Amino acid sequence: MKNSIILLCIILLASCKETSKEAQELPITEKTEHNSTSAEPAKKKPLSPHTSAMAMVGDAHIHIDYSSPGVRKRIIFGGLLPYDTVWQAGAHMATWMETNKDLTIEGKELKAGKYGFFVIPNQEEWTIIFNTNWNQHGKDEYDEKDDVLRFKVTPKISEEIQEHLEYKVTKTTDDSGTISLSWEKVFIEFPFEVK
Repeated sequence: MKNSIILLCIILLASCKETSKEAQELPITEKTEHNSTSAEPAKKKPLSPHTSAMAMVGDAHIHIDYSSPGVRKRIIFGGLLPYDTVWQAGAHMATWMETNKDLTIEGKELKAGKYGFFVIPNQEEWTIIFNTNWNQHGKDEYDEKDDVLRFKVTPKISEEIQEHLEYKVTKTTDDSGTISLSWEKVFIEFPFEVK
């Protein structure tokens, strides 16, 4: 009986020490968290985050660099972005695409290099444009004479809204793939082959 009481006292004493230790540590943790919060204000998420899409298709490394605007309850095509007008296919700086190998798109050659990627949206068809002036703000310096490749694609319309602009480079065979763009309710895609 005496041993049971001693054992019970040891357990209670150890338990009290553990509780006391936790109570002492708690205010320090709260203080540390509080100080770090007040020292660093929460960063706002950008409305058009900078991002990229890339893939290896055969020996070709395809890289698309763009800023991804959101729909934010707006009418985008035919509203914010008027039809039949050149658009830099992203926010802020012009979207650009780089390939380290020559590609064939719509039966035409796109030499290895870095290109501004522009589009002219329309309800019936979009014009896709690769332009040598890849480093420009928006379409401020866009000039049709710098186009190296132009072709048309038919947009697909979805019932679902794609909130942020998204590009994808998808490998379909060892030496071919597709490039797609989706935003709001519009999806466009075109195939390419590595030469």
